[in-house]
Amino acid sequence: MKDRQSLVKQWVRPEIQALQAYHVPAADGLVKLDAMENPYSWPEAMVADWQQRLQGAALNRYPDAAAVSLKARLREVMGVADEQDILLGNGSDEIIQLLAMAVAEQGRSVLAPEPGFVMYRMIATFTGMQYCGVPLDEDFDLDLPAMLAAIEREQPALVFLALPNNPTGNLFSADKVKAVIEASPGLVVLDEAYTAFTDRDHLSYLHYPNVLVMRTLSKVGLAGLRLGILIGGREWLTELDKLRLPYNINVLTQLSAEFALDHFSVLTDQTQTIRRERAVLFEALAAMPGVEVWPSEANFILLRCDEARTIHARMKAAGVLVKCLDGAHPMLENCLRFTVGTPEENQRMLGAFTEALAP
Repeated sequence: MKDRQSLVKQWVRPEIQALQAYHVPAADGLVKLDAMENPYSWPEAMVADWQQRLQGAALNRYPDAAAVSLKARLREVMGVADEQDILLGNGSDEIIQLLAMAVAEQGRSVLAPEPGFVMYRMIATFTGMQYCGVPLDEDFDLDLPAMLAAIEREQPALVFLALPNNPTGNLFSADKVKAVIEASPGLVVLDEAYTAFTDRDHLSYLHYPNVLVMRTLSKVGLAGLRLGILIGGREWLTELDKLRLPYNINVLTQLSAEFALDHFSVLTDQTQTIRRERAVLFEALAAMPGVEVWPSEANFILLRCDEARTIHARMKAAGVLVKCLDGAHPMLENCLRFTVGTPEENQRMLGAFTEALAP
């Protein structure tokens, strides 16, 4: 009989064996500013009301498989038109996986600009599709000639455009986004994970028959719920819903998300505070010698400094965890990504960064 390792090598697809699992570093005891989370909790009275609502959860029963009530509240709060449908996922990652599974076929490809969200590439691999990453231009905008050439060559079944983009934080030029949509033969997904931190949204782009818009509640303060949202034509979502596992949105998530949407002004106020703090943090970072900083429309800021890996390690030793992106993509050489935290967290992050930069 073969040993376990031999069996794994025999039966697990080689491209899966070659992957590195998505790594989430431990953050115990650290100021955690590496994962683009909302740093603010709810007011005590709101927490008490939420706990009261959860007392009515029927944990012995399966949740509403279609999450009808939750979808109705999302439609109202987000201004989703009647002719558009909504599909929910256990985080945006599950929605990306459903999209790839729906169109996966031998020889088909997924295309996205890079640097971008790593899960586009990983899930393309999971589903046996080819992945084509197209480098952004020097301003981190879409390199439109390169994108159009890649679309013509690859004829991708699926294109992802993150607006704003992670990890660069910027919005791609609207005219370039439209050109990519119009040139794409397959589905184009506009990933609006960070839409709460910018004034531009793309629901109006749903008039294109090949466009879907993806959102999440994670960045506005509900990361622990893992609720991803896909908005678009019923023709697309009807097919995608066939791939969604039953009861994928549990009863506690449904009740909690509905409660949060009933108090959405609290979350909106928090995101506005984060936007103001982003401006303060950007100004402080931009004034530092030897630091290159890019403007952001998200809840994080990308910067470049010498010896980023060493700086990252020094900051972590000082109790502050940020994201080191050096090595993730050639355009991110010596780059760090700072999540915008509370004013106190930001000051501590700036202090740790300043000390780490010192000789």
